[in-house]
Amino acid sequence: MVKPKVKVPENLKVVCPTEAIYPKEAVVFSATMVAPPFIGSSYIGFKEALAFKESQGDYFIINTLGYLGKYQFGIGTLQLMGVYNATHFLNDPVLQEKVFYTNLARNKWILRRDIERFVGKRIRGVEITESGMLAAAHLAGPGNVKKYLRSWGRVDVSDSYGTTIAKYIRKFSGYDTSFVAPKKNPKV
Repeated sequence: MVKPKVKVPENLKVVCPTEAIYPKEAVVFSATMVAPPFIGSSYIGFKEALAFKESQGDYFIINTLGYLGKYQFGIGTLQLMGVYNATHFLNDPVLQEKVFYTNLARNKWILRRDIERFVGKRIRGVEITESGMLAAAHLAGPGNVKKYLRSWGRVDVSDSYGTTIAKYIRKFSGYDTSFVAPKKNPKV
């Protein structure tokens, strides 16, 4: 793709050196300085942490098994969400975010009773949280998360790279996913 030439207006061109004001002393942070937002354990923190684990946050990546995008969705899951064009999905970050939220809403619906039953309990020393369950459902599907919980950790499946449900439950524990409303059979 050839980028179009951009003409810079004359009044915006730098034609002579300008004096820069630069602090000679160490910069001291003050209350008036703007800091980047703290996403921490928020929903945004959850989705960005999960995306980093899945693809390092790259919208345009396909892994060795054919999983697509920032959140590494398979074709079957995309079809469940109402997306039938993988190329369009891969090249549309907004659609990827919508599919991620929609899939979370679906998984939360499927796991709603298990969320009520298991959140706050410990399995093999790990506290069960809603966010951990939803992350594990993203990894292995909500049915496998139910099997893990209902077997008290004895049935722990892993993906093709060796990542287990238990690892995702532990790694993504404690995020606030209350923003996600459970929804039966959602579509994008």
